[in-house]
Amino acid sequence: MDTTVNNVDAVGVQRNRPGGFRYWLPAIVLMITVILAFFDKISIAVLFSDPAFLSDFGIEGDKTKLGWLMSIFLLAYGLSSVFLSFVGDIFGPKKILLCGIASWGVLMLLMGLTNNFYMLLFYRVLLGIAEGPLLALCYSIVKQNYTESEQARASTLFLLGTPLGAALGFPLTALILQNYHWEATFFFMSFITIFLFILVFFGLKGITYVKANRKSVDHKTNFTTLLSSKPFWLVTFFNVGTLAYLWGLNSWIPTYLIEAKGFDLKQFGSLSMIPFLAMLIGEIIGAFNSDRFPNKRALQVFGGLFGAGITMFLLIYQEGVVNVLIFMSASAFLWGFNVSAIFALLANTTAKEVATTAGGIFNGFGNFGSALAPVIIGYIVVYTGNIDYGIMFLAGVAIVSSFFLLPLLKKY
Repeated sequence: MDTTVNNVDAVGVQRNRPGGFRYWLPAIVLMITVILAFFDKISIAVLFSDPAFLSDFGIEGDKTKLGWLMSIFLLAYGLSSVFLSFVGDIFGPKKILLCGIASWGVLMLLMGLTNNFYMLLFYRVLLGIAEGPLLALCYSIVKQNYTESEQARASTLFLLGTPLGAALGFPLTALILQNYHWEATFFFMSFITIFLFILVFFGLKGITYVKANRKSVDHKTNFTTLLSSKPFWLVTFFNVGTLAYLWGLNSWIPTYLIEAKGFDLKQFGSLSMIPFLAMLIGEIIGAFNSDRFPNKRALQVFGGLFGAGITMFLLIYQEGVVNVLIFMSASAFLWGFNVSAIFALLANTTAKEVATTAGGIFNGFGNFGSALAPVIIGYIVVYTGNIDYGIMFLAGVAIVSSFFLLPLLKKY
């Protein structure tokens, strides 16, 4: 049973929990949750190159519709993150997380049972709504259960779910696709949510959080406070570029490697893990660097995204499997180095009392603002007939977005 604490700061609360592994267990459980949620997000991108999937849905050769399968999810995800994350402040993050996980499983099952493109789009919208509050809930649990000096490491544990989800999700989906029909990928994702539900139910027992009732949550004041914060919005706009890179990468890299760089499905499945493992290493190194130099977090995240954009641009001109993997891995590493400190930087610019609201706006606005990146890339590819221009667009967004942090480099 959760322990509900009112008007107690995070430092005082978290000392009541056991030490050692059990102390970090909530962050580990959140990491596994994000990993499996990421499976749901990105597994469909592998199907973009599956002839049976394209034929069954009648979308052969229509890359704009493929882009919409990711973008429509992200639009719903972003709106949900902004407008629904506050329910974690009212009912407690664990209850909302469990409700979300149950709905993910049902929706993945329904996706495997349809062969109508517009029904698939509809289910992707519902999945986006269900997953929208996830990172805000994780952020709230971390902020209220770990000290400021531990927040980058604790945040990075759940953020590791992003590269791990891709590193495991892409090859796993490709493996299932090699041996079974496309429906099996959705059925598998639905099945594993049962185990995730059990893990979260028991793994988050004993966490402490500030639970507010409906009357005590002044959302108008919270929004007003955040709207007047220039640092908060600079970090939030920067996050649009960070997530545009992520969603563009995860939506189109399978297709890009297969169509532009000559990878086959088996080769992609066995090698796609490497860049995302590099991303994971970047996040780990970045987390320790962020906690060691807490006053240089803005510089760290600026340099990470800027470097990720530059190396992604250079990837276009690489030939051969080894060179392609080197530049893609370097770009992914730098992105991971950036994102490991971004939630800690957000915490520096917001008060604890508005943690979930801030996290919801930050994550929701970032996802909503970046949601069109996959479909824009699709339109660019259709219009130009060259997928390299889509990757060039992605690199440019990352480079330009990094400049939003320039005013914060000295203070944060």
